[in-house]
Amino acid sequence: MAAYLRRLRLPFCYLCSQSLPSRGCLMSAFDDLIADTQLRKAIAEQGYEQPTEVQQAAIPRALEGKNLLVSSKTGSGKTAAFLLPCLQQILAQSAVNPRSTRLLILTPTRELARQIVKNAQSLLRFTSIKVGSICGGEELRYQKALLRKNPEIVVATPGRLAEHVAHKSTDFSGLEFLVLDEADRMLDMGLSEDVLKIVESCDAARQTLLFSATLEQKGLRHLIKQVITGEAEEIYIEDSSNQIEQQMVLADDDKHKERLAVALLNRAEYQKAIVFVNTKVRASQLDNILRYNQLRSTALHGDITQDDRKRVLEAFRQGKTRVLVATDVAARGLDIDGVDLVINLEMAHSGDEYLHRVGRTGRADQPGRAVSFVSASEWNLTKSIERYLKVSLQTIQIPGLEASYKGPDKLKKSGKAYGAKKKAADGKQDKKKGTTAGGAKKITEKVKVRERERKNIGKRRKPSGIGVDTAVIDGFAPPPKKVLPRLTPEADE
Repeated sequence: MAAYLRRLRLPFCYLCSQSLPSRGCLMSAFDDLIADTQLRKAIAEQGYEQPTEVQQAAIPRALEGKNLLVSSKTGSGKTAAFLLPCLQQILAQSAVNPRSTRLLILTPTRELARQIVKNAQSLLRFTSIKVGSICGGEELRYQKALLRKNPEIVVATPGRLAEHVAHKSTDFSGLEFLVLDEADRMLDMGLSEDVLKIVESCDAARQTLLFSATLEQKGLRHLIKQVITGEAEEIYIEDSSNQIEQQMVLADDDKHKERLAVALLNRAEYQKAIVFVNTKVRASQLDNILRYNQLRSTALHGDITQDDRKRVLEAFRQGKTRVLVATDVAARGLDIDGVDLVINLEMAHSGDEYLHRVGRTGRADQPGRAVSFVSASEWNLTKSIERYLKVSLQTIQIPGLEASYKGPDKLKKSGKAYGAKKKAADGKQDKKKGTTAGGAKKITEKVKVRERERKNIGKRRKPSGIGVDTAVIDGFAPPPKKVLPRLTPEADE
């Protein structure tokens, strides 16, 4: 059943019921939103003073028991916006079914799941509530043992959790809260079928919260109709300011991009940097090139093991490595402090992917810089992304490494390059309509030439007959007739 959707365009202050004129508007403290003293103590120890706009908008309505669809940019504090209201209600009321999971959080990647578990454990450090993680890359038997302990909160990736649902090792009959984080990314990764299998096993009376950077992706509305039960309210957090400086550098080819990356990482001022590529092979190649040039880098992609993923991210967080070469597996949800430079060695395939790549920097209203290397084959894609996101990338050059490619010669109104016109092949007539000298239109008829009509009719070799002159018709000679001597009465005698 299609959910009833009420749209809210924010920034908006729910406590004073007034629109926020700017980010400098006075927001209420967490004490006005969260009543539980244990959560307040944990929030204070984390150093959070004022809630972000998405937290101001979502927490009060989630505490009212409403289903929410929240669209907000990356780095805006979405994780706390769904954790805090769910945790407060879990602490304030007893479980419907003590043997069932109470809060289920679905995320598209293991890295994001691990981060949410870490945040939840920090907020629950003064309570006895347990948090479990169910992700790929770990053995099923250990995860089944974890589920048998009935953790109140489960953070999972859809693919692995769908396996446990098929094995009947989960119990969501008394589920109270279902959270889908980065739902559009799940759709991109083809996880919608697994999500629906999981939803079918959950209690229909649950409260559902869906958070994402965008709600306008194709196919997402169809997924929402099947996940949300009852009415739902949409909340849009407008991006009133952009702290990320977005630039592009023209490049000739892949080798030129590699030299540009090495030069930029050596010359730019940054604490940590992430370089995005489109393939796993390219990530390993670039990581080796950066290491050869004495840069402390490491690679993160889908082929490395789970233990190596943890080691790579931990080394990057602690500053042991300054550069992370990654595919889009790291583009969603990772919140790593100190990332102030993002490089797109290869342009993202879509505007949404570009948005999430760039969102790794400039988090929590901190300044950031994003530089994209654009070759001739990526020009039109870059302009499409600019129009989709309504941004303009500033073109810069790296001294000493200027590209021979200066951009297309002719541009359309959209900023894209004109395509090369195809020349008509010789012997083929024009399809377009022409005009005569008197101005009357004439239509050039197209003559269809069949292959069989091009054969050399009549050029085939004539078969030799026995004194019989046979004609060749349509290129084929009739079979020769055998002439027998006629018998006469004299011959019989």
